[in-house]
Amino acid sequence: MLELQSVSTSYGQVPMLREVSLRVDKGEMVCLLGPNGAGKSTTFRAICGLLPIDSGSVRIAGRDLSQTGPEDLAALGIGFVPEGRRLFPQLTVRENLRLGFDASRCPEDFGSRLEAMGELFAPIRGRLDQVAGTLSGGEQAMVALARALIGKPSLVIMDEPSLGLSPKLIDEYFEIVAGIRDGGTTVLLIEQNAQTALSIADRGYLLVRGRICANGPCRELLHDETVRQLYL
Repeated sequence: MLELQSVSTSYGQVPMLREVSLRVDKGEMVCLLGPNGAGKSTTFRAICGLLPIDSGSVRIAGRDLSQTGPEDLAALGIGFVPEGRRLFPQLTVRENLRLGFDASRCPEDFGSRLEAMGELFAPIRGRLDQVAGTLSGGEQAMVALARALIGKPSLVIMDEPSLGLSPKLIDEYFEIVAGIRDGGTTVLLIEQNAQTALSIADRGYLLVRGRICANGPCRELLHDETVRQLYL
């Protein structure tokens, strides 16, 4: 579904990612872990086309994304949850969701998809006409995920979705994410919360200083001594 092959990037003269290779197969959830400054959000930006890659390739369903603009990715069946939510704070919840729906070019009607999101995210069901900037942090996180899902993507890429959430909300949020995977949607979860991510994902990669230094099934990474020393 998603494959990065030897991707290297830089900010000016400063190298960031160094030959990063990873894959996410159809129907699975893969987590990308790493401490602050490891290059996790840089990986997200490289996949989205927001940061040019110096070498290597990013492919989705076999398609090289080098000639695809970020504005076209939603129509290819990719949903994004950026770090910090990135909602339009002056627009209502309904309007934010409409933007995600229109970008996806989903063949279903907006009303039915809006109803589906209300069933999945009960806390925002009664807040569709509320300005997004007035929501709590947890509610905004739900809206950001609903915006990514409303177009029925086959792949969802999430960048630090638990950032700023309370432990209780993190548990609720990731229960929904696990349900999304169980429903057949492929997920790349980019996270700093290692214990939670490894507990729900199928496989994981550990990114340190721009390089992948460990990868494998999550049940093995939880007990891998190198991973525990470097990160856990």
